[in-house]
Amino acid sequence: MYTSFNRLSDDLKSGKITAIDVVKHYLKEIEKKKHLNAFLEVFTDDALAQAAVIDKKINEGSAGKLAGMVIGIKDNICYKGHKVSGASKILEGFESLYHATVVDRLLKEDAIIIGRLNCDEFAMGGSNENSAYGNALNPIQEDKVPGGSSGGSAVAVTAGLCIATLGSDTGGSIRQPASFCGNVGLKPTYGRVSRWGLLAYASSFDQIGPFANSVEDIALLMEVIAGKDDKDNTASHQAIEQYTQFDTTKKYKIGVPKDLLSGEGIDKEVFSFYTSFIDDLKSKGHEVEEFSFPYFDYMVPTYYILTTAEASSNLARYDGAHYGYRSPNATDIESTYVLSRSEGFGEEVKRRIMLGTYVLSAGYYDAYYSKAQKVRRVLKEKTEEVLQKVDFILTPTTPTTAFKIGENISDPVSMYLQDIFTVYANLVGCPAISLPLGNHSNGLPFGMQIMGKHFAEKEILSFSKSLDNAS
Repeated sequence: MYTSFNRLSDDLKSGKITAIDVVKHYLKEIEKKKHLNAFLEVFTDDALAQAAVIDKKINEGSAGKLAGMVIGIKDNICYKGHKVSGASKILEGFESLYHATVVDRLLKEDAIIIGRLNCDEFAMGGSNENSAYGNALNPIQEDKVPGGSSGGSAVAVTAGLCIATLGSDTGGSIRQPASFCGNVGLKPTYGRVSRWGLLAYASSFDQIGPFANSVEDIALLMEVIAGKDDKDNTASHQAIEQYTQFDTTKKYKIGVPKDLLSGEGIDKEVFSFYTSFIDDLKSKGHEVEEFSFPYFDYMVPTYYILTTAEASSNLARYDGAHYGYRSPNATDIESTYVLSRSEGFGEEVKRRIMLGTYVLSAGYYDAYYSKAQKVRRVLKEKTEEVLQKVDFILTPTTPTTAFKIGENISDPVSMYLQDIFTVYANLVGCPAISLPLGNHSNGLPFGMQIMGKHFAEKEILSFSKSLDNAS
């Protein structure tokens, strides 16, 4: 079947295939591979009805630019009249009353939304093992995790269950699963894509972005979902560029952090590929410049202090009183709050809420939260200095390939350190992409991460496309 949208679009327009045929194919694949647990719910009737309307539009010549593109959405993105749970028991049975802005924009361009995808609960996790509905499996080696939190979104693309998906990225939740599952994942600049209708984890970090098998599909989706939104005052008014117009001939200056060149903490084969990839870029005429950035050790602690603080505030609304899960054992207001939250949230979410409440509490606010905000500002300023001298910063996406299911679940620190390279872009708000360029001797893929200046998506996508052509 089709791994990218270009050929499918041509075949739909020529009448070689119909949108209904495409949806039926994916419904069969989803059923055949349901053991991967990528989808929490499949919108069978809706998708077929959408496809019928789109076939009519194609015949009339009035179809949108995504006509026939079958897409899955992460289970923290609202779709009116459909359930959304954040893969949490606390939102069991809750149905969205409105479309997220990204969903609205996809539907207006005639994309077909086929279902909602598994993820770590409230997007908190790096393995998809924190879902209340069981973990998704890595389709390349099923005893391995697919990465998280947008694990189901990555699995669905790699396993051929749809053409593209949307995920959200707070500290690597698009790029890390893309690396583990061997597809392309983009975290846009903070504010490039509206967050309206995204269940909030950490509001100053969260960003919605696409997964696909090709850079072209990522670029096309960005042209549709990016842009200002009056419902989200953090969404940028900056004009959307023509991301699908690639300049693959330009030579760039690539920044490489000296501090990574020791290879410490990075899998030997991932590190070896990284250094040979740097040499390859030089041979293709790109300039590579090493720079000192001795702040990597501060990134993960800073990230977890700030995001858990924001999570503690954002998740206060799930209290058993308004909607979602309410404990049957509650007898009064206090026990409603305590029992509903204790029973409704999973262990990792409770851990992060407690950590966030702690760092915001009297006596600890200045020692932790206030200090972390200052570190974030330093990171942002130092990164802007670096990006004045180079076009992109290159790192591996992840220090290792996908690990075994259960391997790190009892060790939160090991799990958090998987985010060492990805949290960087979220802390400073920059766009970053993971490209599936590496293959390990263990049979698993791994990605290289390219991070650029704020709103440099067009340059990142053009550079990514040139690497895609070369591979």
